[in-house]
Amino acid sequence: MLKAVLFDMDGVLIDSEPLHAKAFQISMKEYGLDLSEDYCYQFIGKTDRDFAKTLVQVYHLNYTDDDLLASKNKTLKKLEKEVGYPAIPYIKQLVMNLHANGIKLAIASSNSMASIKETADNLGLTEYFQEYVSGMDLEHSKPAPDIFLKAASMLSVDPSECLVIEDSCNGLTAAKTANMSCVGFFNPHSGQQDLSQADIIVEGFEEVDTSFLEMIYCHSHMLPFTVATTPRTILRELCVDDMKALYEIYEQPEIRKYIHDIDDYEAEVNKLEAYIKNVYHFDHFGYWGVFDAKSNQLIGRCGIQINQVDGQMEVELGYLFDPKVQGRGYALECAKEVLQYAFTKLELTRIIAVIEQTNQKSINLAKKLGMQFEKHITHKGCDCDVYVIINE
Repeated sequence: MLKAVLFDMDGVLIDSEPLHAKAFQISMKEYGLDLSEDYCYQFIGKTDRDFAKTLVQVYHLNYTDDDLLASKNKTLKKLEKEVGYPAIPYIKQLVMNLHANGIKLAIASSNSMASIKETADNLGLTEYFQEYVSGMDLEHSKPAPDIFLKAASMLSVDPSECLVIEDSCNGLTAAKTANMSCVGFFNPHSGQQDLSQADIIVEGFEEVDTSFLEMIYCHSHMLPFTVATTPRTILRELCVDDMKALYEIYEQPEIRKYIHDIDDYEAEVNKLEAYIKNVYHFDHFGYWGVFDAKSNQLIGRCGIQINQVDGQMEVELGYLFDPKVQGRGYALECAKEVLQYAFTKLELTRIIAVIEQTNQKSINLAKKLGMQFEKHITHKGCDCDVYVIINE
């Protein structure tokens, strides 16, 4: 399970990369170097010392990397006083949300320890981070995994229990080498970074919270994500191990009457494997398994997915339950939770249900959910009614 989140600093907590690049550009002119912004950005994720050593070697400078660093830091201090570093929008809210949910936190940055602690203090986040790790204190910084491995050790968690948030290719390489899940943050000020190694790429943190990161962590480790709970049930993504119990429900005559596209067991296993990859991991929602909260037994499935209905793409509510538990209110309880999740977490505005006209139980359920009849259609060769609910 996810136990720790490790944050890069520059470009993730604060939008600092442009100022660092500018400091290098200005300070290196006294050494006869005219560095472009793009050239500076290719060193994002590495330490300033790595950058300075490269400049000394590539341009055969008669100066040491310490000389270049002193000049750069002097220029940077001046720019910091003049401009300062803005916090990345919504990153503070994410840090506080993770802390409130018991997730251990650390900053693992290629910057100096003094800069890391100063940044956490300026952002008002020192009480939320348990540890800080500077790449300058290590023999090998990013893209080597040492910085993240040390952070995991300091937090007393296994690397496989960590998720890293990074904005650079070097940082993502380090995270993956450390066997950690990772979120790539596309920061337009971080240069042309290859973020393809990330488990997911986000363009902002407004909708990122603990639940979202737990889902990404589960998907990266091929684990089923628990979506929600009701007083009597647990709704979570199905996994291949659930197919035996699900197929036993499929075989019931009451289910076969209205579910017409069920294949043999092996074919259903293959379909579920593809569904996990192409629906859960891509859309981040789907038809979830419903498990009894006391026994943890699968009793049905309920959720939403994108389907083509009557010539247009719709988000469709779907549900089926073991006949043994029908009539006990499970379908209503779970469908309400699904709609709440869809409208609040996913911010969907329209959801439909396609119900065969002879399926009076499902029609009654749709009405209890507040869904309204919209039209009659022929769907998959059957006479059906479409019910709809709109989130104003």
